Amino acid sequence: MPTVTVFNLRGERVGERELSEAVFGQEPNEGLLHQVVVMQLANRRVGTVKTKTRAEVRGGGRKPWRQKGTGRARHGSIRSPLWRKGGVTFGPQPRDHGFTMPRRARRQALRQALSAKARGGGLVLVDAWEVAEPRTRRAAEALAALGLDGPVLVVTGAHQPHLVKSVRNLPGVRALVADDLNVYDVLAHRSLVMTLDAVDRVEEVLGA
Repeated sequence: MPTVTVFNLRGERVGERELSEAVFGQEPNEGLLHQVVVMQLANRRVGTVKTKTRAEVRGGGRKPWRQKGTGRARHGSIRSPLWRKGGVTFGPQPRDHGFTMPRRARRQALRQALSAKARGGGLVLVDAWEVAEPRTRRAAEALAALGLDGPVLVVTGAHQPHLVKSVRNLPGVRALVADDLNVYDVLAHRSLVMTLDAVDRVEEVLGA
């Protein structure tokens, strides 16, 4: 069972926490992690790109010249895809790029992502992170005291809007509630900071 040191926001060691082997002790499957990340990015795509076909381009209602006798190629419309400012053949149309994966597979991928962070030293536990008012400077000081720089994901057990506002102006730092934790955000950030109540919630959901 993996054991991780617990710190406070001043960077002081306050204890240790044994993590669930079922959640933080899994071997990573790169293929499964890749599939889940691709699914998340595909579901974020808007899919509103569109080009006009020859039926939608304005103009071109009459034949530009008679069929025979001019010595030029025959044409029926100046909005043909062959013409400048004409329609587009086989251009992109609005579509839904999203797809789904089994819930069991998505949960297993999240367990593997958390396990990789714990095994690689990217998981940092803090006893609590409660913010009475939004203060970006205090959030930056707390991260510096923990020795963290670069992309950092902060996960709390309950939603804390003041904490979200405190870190959103820090480059590469994001705050999430434990119920919104996902594979892409775990892998996209170098360090994962979790409060003890967030660990309890994650183990409750993923350990079942």
